[in-house]
Amino acid sequence: MNDIKLDWKLKLEEALFALALKKGLDISRESIDLIVEKPPKPEMGDLAFPLFSFAKMFRKNPAEIAADVKLYLNETDPDSVSFINITGPYLNIKIDLSDITGKVIKNILEIGSNYGHTDDYKNQKVMVEFSCPNTNKPLHLGHLRNDSIGMSVARLMAANGADLRKVNLINDRGVHICKSMLAYKKFGENKTPMSTGKKSDHFVGDFYVKFNTWSKEYPEAETEARAMLKDWENGKQDITELWEMMNNWTISGIKETYLKTGISFDKYYFESKTYMEGRAEVLKGFDSGVFYKEKDGSIWADLSEIKLDKKVLLRSDGTSLYLTQDIGTAIARHRDWGFEKLIYVVGSEQQYHFQVLFYILKKLGFSWADNLHHLSYGMVNLPDGKMKSREGTVVDADDLVDELTSIAKEEIIAKERASLVGDLQKTSESVALAALNYFLLQISPGKDMIFDPAESISFSGNTGPYLQYMGARISSMLRKFDERKDEFKEVDFKPEVLVLDQERELIKLLISFPEIVSDAGKGMNPSIVTSFLYDLSKVFSRYYHDTSILQDSDKNVVVSRIHLVKAVLQVLKNAFYLVGIPFLERM
Repeated sequence: MNDIKLDWKLKLEEALFALALKKGLDISRESIDLIVEKPPKPEMGDLAFPLFSFAKMFRKNPAEIAADVKLYLNETDPDSVSFINITGPYLNIKIDLSDITGKVIKNILEIGSNYGHTDDYKNQKVMVEFSCPNTNKPLHLGHLRNDSIGMSVARLMAANGADLRKVNLINDRGVHICKSMLAYKKFGENKTPMSTGKKSDHFVGDFYVKFNTWSKEYPEAETEARAMLKDWENGKQDITELWEMMNNWTISGIKETYLKTGISFDKYYFESKTYMEGRAEVLKGFDSGVFYKEKDGSIWADLSEIKLDKKVLLRSDGTSLYLTQDIGTAIARHRDWGFEKLIYVVGSEQQYHFQVLFYILKKLGFSWADNLHHLSYGMVNLPDGKMKSREGTVVDADDLVDELTSIAKEEIIAKERASLVGDLQKTSESVALAALNYFLLQISPGKDMIFDPAESISFSGNTGPYLQYMGARISSMLRKFDERKDEFKEVDFKPEVLVLDQERELIKLLISFPEIVSDAGKGMNPSIVTSFLYDLSKVFSRYYHDTSILQDSDKNVVVSRIHLVKAVLQVLKNAFYLVGIPFLERM
């Protein structure tokens, strides 16, 4: 579709330029730059070129300019005029699909899961960091949005040709970790996840909540937690052993959640192993005059060059901060795998943090810091308000996925389809993931959103389960065709018989899919794919409802429609994968 758009754009720009020269205007070819839009209704055309911006240049209203362009093309390229329709100030173009329909359908069916892939990032090493949990609590709804975005962006980068590496930074050190440790030391009574029967990351998270309650009654709790951090950084044995035990509990539980939600990584990094490198770099920066020291011994960066104040990098007691750790982690990553691009998928509240991090890495002399990008995403809340980890009011990831799975199972049973879907539990889990990922990704990453579990799991409307149902419906149709395939042994695919308006709309959507993948990758915006999926499903639903796809007196029509349907299914599958929707043949 991009090639077709470009061809028409250039054709119309050349016409405008020729008319300008004929009028005696002293302009360059580069000054003629048309915008391409989509007409509001399919019957108006496939491409729309507004001419408002040329009214001043030609001293005519845009509708008159459009008429002049059409008249010029009638003289110079008469074959093209039949595809042009003037609607007020717009030149609308109806694309000739006669030559391309067969090619695109055959191409989709031949290359299968690779259809839609581009070379936008070919030969580029792209690293995507996402999730990055703390080892003092289990994953919650906010993490799930991060994971959905990170996994989808990673798949989009790979689909656009990148050599991809997905990484996770485990935040396993710091005063917040010590708060859980201190609460366990005081109130844990040597219990374990095994002895209590509680999932291990939830077990640790309970003590983080406990610390918050206790600290309100005992103000010295914060001071004791900081003292514990100092003991940990100094390698005190009993503190280190407690840290290792509780970290292992949390990480083990979190990995169970990753397995349940389809999240995976190529490499894990741990702050406990990179913070020392960050500290060493900060000290080197101080020795070389990049940073300065306050009277209390703390080391700071002057940020006035980027119109900010200053930032502490090492506390007066020598302990590190998040920023120090991230400096060391970034350096370790580039040493491990010399990326051309590193994308940090982190909430919008950390915009300042990453602005400072990237600046400091540049000041330290790392030129690759220009290739770092913060993919900022908005808050995700519930209909009844904001979540708070320390108060225990978050929506737990495991509980949410289990709730969605349970609702899906009840719906399948209520529709009396339990015996038809195969493994009921596995199917219900797949529906839950579709509901979760689609709902979290249909909003652009930068926007805040409200997650409504009941709305997300609906089997109708703009939801993941609805899209899955569309895929299952197509699969059912193809099974019925296979039962009759002997009737069509000698029948050929004839794309020229696909002349219905809805067939035309489907073909245009199939043609546009590589452009969708490219735009979503460049914009790091999975919502472009979710919008495409809903558009494709809506058009196919109308086509399915209005057309007897398997019944026609002309067998060429049946076979050609089945080719189109197979291509639609393949593109659905390809797009499903990019946004984490499991494909179901039966539902």
